[in-house]
Amino acid sequence: MKEIIVRQAVLSDIPYFYEICLKTGDNGSDASALFSDPYLIGHYYAAPYVLYQKGICFAAEYENRPQGYVIAVPDTESYKQWLEESWLPPLRKQFPKDYKESFTDKEKNIINLIHKEQYPMDKTAQHWLSEYPAHLHIDLLPSIQGKGAGRKLINSLLNELKRQNISGLHLNVDISNKGAVCFYEKMGFSVIKEQEWGYTMGVLICG
Repeated sequence: MKEIIVRQAVLSDIPYFYEICLKTGDNGSDASALFSDPYLIGHYYAAPYVLYQKGICFAAEYENRPQGYVIAVPDTESYKQWLEESWLPPLRKQFPKDYKESFTDKEKNIINLIHKEQYPMDKTAQHWLSEYPAHLHIDLLPSIQGKGAGRKLINSLLNELKRQNISGLHLNVDISNKGAVCFYEKMGFSVIKEQEWGYTMGVLICG
């Protein structure tokens, strides 16, 4: 079996990250049929993490190309401020909220996220953020699933966050994604808040 190489992401990975984001964008399944613009979902969930100055991103390279990633920021509040001030304004012009009849629910959801005010954050609703300031997204194409790539990516991220003396890390996971919940529990995460749609899970790193 060819080796999966986990390495720090570089700017030239961005086109691959857009593709990975799209092909895992339907709760881990391929969302290509749900987006008329194949870049829309990655505009929110992939590219900004790589371009954000303090972003912590790792690629899982297999057969000479990225086929998975973990993308994270050490301070969610600062990242949300950057999104609101720098990343989202041009996207709001490109994707106005006058939905076309042909738009899918997935497309509407991403456009709503693009137009949602990111900063200032409601800290009363996220009181746990001081303990778990970092957050992540992780996506793997089927070609590298079940081969240990997810564990390698998470461990690489945790090691870097520990090096930066970040107290904790959180993520959101859909309630129907039982496999993901199980995986994160094995990686040391636990539920810190239950939502209607799923869970916010976190792991303490330093403290």
